[in-house]
Order: sequence, then C-alpha cells, then structure tokens
Amino acid sequence: MTGRIAFQGEPGAYSHQACREARPDLEPIACKTFEDAIETVRSGAADYAMLPVENSTYGRVADIHSLLPSSGLHIVGEAFVRVHINLLAVPGTALEEVKTAMSHTVLLGQCREFLREHGIGPVTGADTAGSAVAVAEAGDPSQAALASELAGEINGLTVLARHIEDHDRNTTRFLIMAPTADFSRRGDDGMITSFVFRVRNIPAALYKAMGGFATNGVNMTKLESYMVDGSFTATQFYADVEGHPDDENLQLALAELDYFTSEVTILGVYPADPRRH
Repeated sequence: MTGRIAFQGEPGAYSHQACREARPDLEPIACKTFEDAIETVRSGAADYAMLPVENSTYGRVADIHSLLPSSGLHIVGEAFVRVHINLLAVPGTALEEVKTAMSHTVLLGQCREFLREHGIGPVTGADTAGSAVAVAEAGDPSQAALASELAGEINGLTVLARHIEDHDRNTTRFLIMAPTADFSRRGDDGMITSFVFRVRNIPAALYKAMGGFATNGVNMTKLESYMVDGSFTATQFYADVEGHPDDENLQLALAELDYFTSEVTILGVYPADPRRH
C-alpha cells in the first residue's frame, strides 16, 4: 500500500478537498486528467482514485461514466462534498479593486448574482485551482479567482468573500475507486450497488429490465444513458441502486435485469455516504 489517493486537477481543486475530507489518512496526488488519475492507481503509484461524477447544480461530469467500465477499477466508496465558492485575490487587495474573476466556466455560472452585484467581469480559466495559480502568479489586485479556500491557502491568496455561490446546497458527489472490490463491507447508512448494462434489441427492453427493481422494492437512485463506440444505436446505461447484491430483493431484481440485457457489469458495492440522505 502506498498510502496515496490520486485526483484530477491542480492542488487546491475541489477533488483535492474531497480527498482531504473523505480520506484524510491518505496523501493526495494531483494528476492532469481523469485518465491519469485512473492510471496512477492501475500502475500501483496510488491506492485509490477520487473521481467526481455529478454536481447538484450542473449535473453529471462529462466523460466519467464512459471511463468507469474500462478503467479496471472498482467503486469502493462515495463522498459528498459541499462546494463552497470563494473570491480569492493577492494579499492586501480590497474587494472594490477587483475587476475580473477567473475560474472554470461552471463555477462562473454559479456565482452570477455576486459578480453582477459587484461589477466583476467573468474570465474563463482552465479549472478552479489553476485559476488561483494564475492569479497568484500575476500579482494584479484587479484580478481574482473563484475557487476553494484550500486553493487560496496553497497559493498564498486572501479570501475576499466566502461562500458566494448562488445555490446554498451546491454539492458534488465523488466516487472512490480501487483496483480490487470489497463486497464484504456493510455500511451504517445502507449500501449502494453501481452497474452498467446494455439492453437486448427487443421491444420495450429497458422498461422490462427496470420492472424487476420496482416489483422487488429496490430503490433506483440514478439511471443515465450515454452513447458508446460513436454510435447512435449502441447505448449503455449506468445505474445506482440501494442495497447489496446479497440482499434477496436485489438478487431477484438483478436476475430479471440479466434476462433482458446483453451485458451487465457491476462497478462497485459500497457503503452509502451519510450525506446522501
């Protein structure tokens, strides 16, 4: 065991914050891309990867669902992280001096009211923590960044305004990935089973495949579709359901799912995060 957990982004990214909150016992390792974070675990350079899958404000994180089935990793946990957005500037800057704020386009869209109220122009950056790096390097009081307090701490920036997001429940869900699965654990707040599947080419196949979860009392918390292999006819579905495959009702539901699908792959069985509810 390396005692490390890989994440995508610059130090101070919200994925870095997720590592600190969910696995403070592990050393966070920054990676340029999601693929790099996955490969860092596959190569043995880290024990886990922390990957964002969806945000309560802007929906799913692009590319992640298509990467999971072929990653060779298993979901062993989840983490819900409250995304607080802060206005960061070089030390000694007054709020009135700030003319522009740089960040990822998603965060810029989540702070429209604050930026409009203070006459601050949005500037699109590659990512949140990278924007903090750019502002620190520029040293210009008129330029600020929208990022986590952790990013400000790492880059020596001052927090001019805290928690300026428009929505006060902005939360990102992360998946913790590992090379080996552990189906033996049971969580105090219940279990989640995640899987991908493709339905057979028969009428109403998806409707029939989903019927087993309803009739067996299994709560499906997530169902998403996405194209695979660049084809409009090849559709794969990603699902999260409550329960463990050893539970009788989920066993029956998965058996019915198997009948109407051409392929089913369990990605992980893991304890539900208490902040899920």
